[in-house]
Amino acid sequence: MKKLVLLCLMIVFSKNFYAQEAAKTTRAKTETVAKKKKADADKATTDSKKEAAKSKKAADASKKAKSEAVTAEEKAKAETTKASIKKTEAKNAEAKAKYVKKDATATKKTTKALKETNEKAPKVADKVTGEYNGKKVYTGPKGGRYYINKNGNKTYIQD
Repeated sequence: MKKLVLLCLMIVFSKNFYAQEAAKTTRAKTETVAKKKKADADKATTDSKKEAAKSKKAADASKKAKSEAVTAEEKAKAETTKASIKKTEAKNAEAKAKYVKKDATATKKTTKALKETNEKAPKVADKVTGEYNGKKVYTGPKGGRYYINKNGNKTYIQD
């Protein structure tokens, strides 16, 4: 009985070995077919790339011709705008000269009046009252304490 079971098992296992070899051969066949398809696809892509390169060259040539025409038009426009700018600058200079003459006479009359009314309270400099993180601490006229930071701005200190 044992021999019979062993014989059956051996037959079952031997079929599995043959099945694996068959699977290997079919896999090899499918791989060769896949390689052929890939080669055909590669050839088609290279052909399409060549055609795209040709069309790109033609497009570049047409763009270059268009850009040369556009640059000539732009140069002409730039020259006309420069001329118009010079004309407006000349007009502005004339108007400014007239205004300066009028303004000079008006300021002579008003300077006397401004001197009389320009008396403001004298500006009081802030006092140095100590140090904070190695910087001088100033006290303002209303009692606020601050220091000047590295950017030159006032940084207020809270008590």
